[in-house]
Amino acid sequence: MSLEDAQGYVVLATLAVPLLAAFALVLTPGREKMLVRYISAVTGAIVCGLSIYIFAAYQVGGDQVQMTLRWAWVENTAFLGENGITLYLAVDGISATMALLTGVVAFAGALAAWKLDFRNKDFYILYWTLLAGVFGTFFSYDLFFFFFFYELAVMPLYLLIGVWGSTRKEYGAAKLTLMLVGGSVLIWIGIFAVFHEANLGTFDMEKLWAAGSDGTLSPTFQKTFFPFMVIGCGVLAALWPFHTWSPDGHMSAPTAVSMVHAGVLMKLGAFGIIRLGIQLMPEGAEFWMPGLMVLGVIGAVYGATAALTQRDFKLISGYSSVSHMGYVLMGLATMNEIGITGAVLQMFSHGVMTALVFLMIGALYDQAHTRDLKDFGGIAKVMPLWVIFYAIAGLANVGLPGFSGFTAEFHIFVGTFQTYPVFGALAIFAAALAAAYMLRMFGTVFFGPFNPRWSDLKDLTPLERLSGGMLIASIVVMGVWWAPFTDRVGATVMLLPGVAS
Repeated sequence: MSLEDAQGYVVLATLAVPLLAAFALVLTPGREKMLVRYISAVTGAIVCGLSIYIFAAYQVGGDQVQMTLRWAWVENTAFLGENGITLYLAVDGISATMALLTGVVAFAGALAAWKLDFRNKDFYILYWTLLAGVFGTFFSYDLFFFFFFYELAVMPLYLLIGVWGSTRKEYGAAKLTLMLVGGSVLIWIGIFAVFHEANLGTFDMEKLWAAGSDGTLSPTFQKTFFPFMVIGCGVLAALWPFHTWSPDGHMSAPTAVSMVHAGVLMKLGAFGIIRLGIQLMPEGAEFWMPGLMVLGVIGAVYGATAALTQRDFKLISGYSSVSHMGYVLMGLATMNEIGITGAVLQMFSHGVMTALVFLMIGALYDQAHTRDLKDFGGIAKVMPLWVIFYAIAGLANVGLPGFSGFTAEFHIFVGTFQTYPVFGALAIFAAALAAAYMLRMFGTVFFGPFNPRWSDLKDLTPLERLSGGMLIASIVVMGVWWAPFTDRVGATVMLLPGVAS
């Protein structure tokens, strides 16, 4: 077996381990709560290790698509030709980076859910099924399986929030599910329109990408159906004005689900815009990207402004996520190398940073049972490590040099100024608003007058320290050592159709 074949099985294993864990948990008695926790912790460690290997093993300067594995499923049947539907898994520089993000956040979230006692077996079954869908989406090079895994990642959210959530959890779960399903309908229409128009009898994404570039998919077709793909995926990426599910979902979700939801799931939407928009319909992208830029800027400024007016920790972070995903959409809309590279870096940076934020919010809420800023003051006196961890996340959020947020936002701002200088200035204004709401929180909650009501608060548990430490390490490594990330992402972005250097 060649190294390439062996690495293909590593990719398959990264997708299969969460599914096997979910199956093992189905067979585990529900009363064995500690066994459930140990199975999930080991699964998280394995998945994290495999994702680190995939990221490290991706060869910059080699083929764009690496670690491939193909298993034919349905071919030469009815309207399907050779390789009609194939489990085609592979990795490029973008998906390698997203796999690393998913592995780190998945392990951190599994540890964060350790304290969950109510039906923890059922929780972890849904949790690992969701993450299998995430990995499958990032690795799929077959359009049928891309959509299948995309839906597998989204569907468990309804139960994860509706059963284990809080604060209007049924409303948040229903709203999130209905809006995301609406976006999926648009994607499904676009997929079958592409399949019919290309008339190749296959869902192989590489062949369909070639059809988009060589004129098989006509310019008129691309301009017509590009919005279906981008709006459909954009709903999950908190594209304004289809973002309203996101703050409600964040507010209602349990800690581990908030970490995965904001840290990873929202990135599937932006990833879909790359795969199904830029790569599949390059002429449609050229026509519509100015519109995406406008919506991205509105989302960035609106999200930061809304966060500035909130008093609930989770709502602040929820609207902050809308703002930062606006940066991602702006970077994609630049259609230049540095801007799109910055968008992918922001996907990673926001993923680990916001997972850390929600971990800290959960650690406080579990003891205080309130998330209202006005109820707190001087928390640094009783939870100093919690304050340090939260402050690191906040500094990454505002783009302080030395943290991942600076690396990502620097690329996005430079790319935006190259193409849309006015929008670049508005993006910097949104970053200033981010600094305002983070400093307000620091001043009132961390270092304000101490509220004696919270004298009995305990600092972070060992598992919370381990979980947060992994996320902080990711923030710092990307902030001080850009090259492994920019090299991998940039090598793939350079080859995207219609992208200017």
